[in-house]
Amino acid sequence: MASITIDNVVKQFANQTVLQNLSLHVPDGAFYTLLGPSGCGKTTLLRCIAGFNDPDGGRILFDQDDVTRVSTHHRDIGMVFQDYALFPDKTAFDNVAYGLRARKVPKADIARRVNEALDKVSLLALADRYPAQMSGGQRQRVALARALVIRPRVLLMDEPLSNLDAKMRLQMRDVILDLVREAGITTVFVTHDQEEALAMSDRIAIMDRGSIAQLGTPEELYGTPVNAYVADFIGSANVIPVPAEPTGGAASHVRYRLCGQQLDGMQGSAALGAQGILIARPEALSLMAPAPHVPNAIAGEVLRRQYLGFKTAYRIRLHDASEIRVELHAGNMVADFQAGDAVQVLVPADSRIVGA
Repeated sequence: MASITIDNVVKQFANQTVLQNLSLHVPDGAFYTLLGPSGCGKTTLLRCIAGFNDPDGGRILFDQDDVTRVSTHHRDIGMVFQDYALFPDKTAFDNVAYGLRARKVPKADIARRVNEALDKVSLLALADRYPAQMSGGQRQRVALARALVIRPRVLLMDEPLSNLDAKMRLQMRDVILDLVREAGITTVFVTHDQEEALAMSDRIAIMDRGSIAQLGTPEELYGTPVNAYVADFIGSANVIPVPAEPTGGAASHVRYRLCGQQLDGMQGSAALGAQGILIARPEALSLMAPAPHVPNAIAGEVLRRQYLGFKTAYRIRLHDASEIRVELHAGNMVADFQAGDAVQVLVPADSRIVGA
């Protein structure tokens, strides 16, 4: 196993810079996710770590070993691809055995290790089947077993669950996490699915145009996003431009104006000018009757109500004609408002105001 250090890596294609002096350290045994929309550079970074792309600047190290110019097959990595990349003319057993045979592992050890790997992904009974005879979830389990059986220093996974249906994705999350934790292997996982990232990762690097917008635990990214891009990408958030100014009191206390009301909030980023951005999670907001007025509340009207079982989602039109989303979860003993009702939206005083 090994830590991974990406040191000021630059990657360009034609005249476009895809990775911009990007640095990241993944500790030995950690599960890190690269998260972001298409075109943000996450797969390019993964391919640089794997050796499929040569950086145009910077270094990549496994522990203290500089692997920047080392060929892929000498980096001792396991790779799981989105499209499985199995040999169609080989059985599950032979697909998993391929890397061991290439490393000239003794035949008896190959049989034992392949059977153990297939057993761990619950496919030992299908060892003689070909990929075309297996479901998508089974093929992905074979690909995972093939990556892990060689006992690589680093495991790299490029959107491995994106071709699976919703139920199988949930099952494969658990399979991957169980196997990776058991092996104690350093893992870099690429996805555009925020729920996958939140559920699986020790830390998440949210990427934006070739750079890391924020790195942190799932809890940190969800609870304390540094900007509107991160807040809007992780979970659901109301992102509202507001005039803001520090109060001169508590270091993190900010006053801002919304719909003509002066509200209290918390400073969420170091750089905060006269114009800030309110980050308000729908589930953090509350709805109340229109009177009497309460502090840190703004008046509005219910545009739409959607009952979703464990929560009820509301769209509220504020008096300045803007809209805000509120989610009231079951069991909160809240009033049941309907479309057309006048309401107050209570915005918690610890809501974050970040720089515009």
